[in-house]
Amino acid sequence: MNEYLECGQVVNTHGIRGEVRIVPWADSPEFLCRLKTLYLDGKPMEVKSCRVHKGSNIVQFAGIDTVEAAMQLRDKVVSLRRGDVHLPEGRYFLADLIGIQVVDEDGKELGTLEEILTPSAQNIYLVRGEREIMIPAVPEFVLDVDIAGRTMKVHLIEGM
Repeated sequence: MNEYLECGQVVNTHGIRGEVRIVPWADSPEFLCRLKTLYLDGKPMEVKSCRVHKGSNIVQFAGIDTVEAAMQLRDKVVSLRRGDVHLPEGRYFLADLIGIQVVDEDGKELGTLEEILTPSAQNIYLVRGEREIMIPAVPEFVLDVDIAGRTMKVHLIEGM
């Protein structure tokens, strides 16, 4: 597993004091506000302040205090260090699910989780094997996830 995971992108500056607007790649923008350090181009950047604004994060990095300095960060991908984050039981980084083997309740292999679609309601796991299956990422269908064993057990209904 990668030590660093991409978690958003700097899309613009905000104001004149060096703040940047980050579009988060997480369940919610509040998630990024809990982090004290973010990484840009592999370089640690101390987060002086972070707040949520219209679904994005407004972040002030230490040492970035002018709009000109903030402009240099525009379009950069923001990463987090896995060790800096504690996920609650039953929560996973999406990157850790890609490539996992998916089996049904009887242990029959269905294929590999190839992609995670993110429409508005809930994530959809796209599994490719003998056929392509779309599985909603909800407890009714996802019975068990074993990250260490790289397997996911799912319940399928007729028509899936």
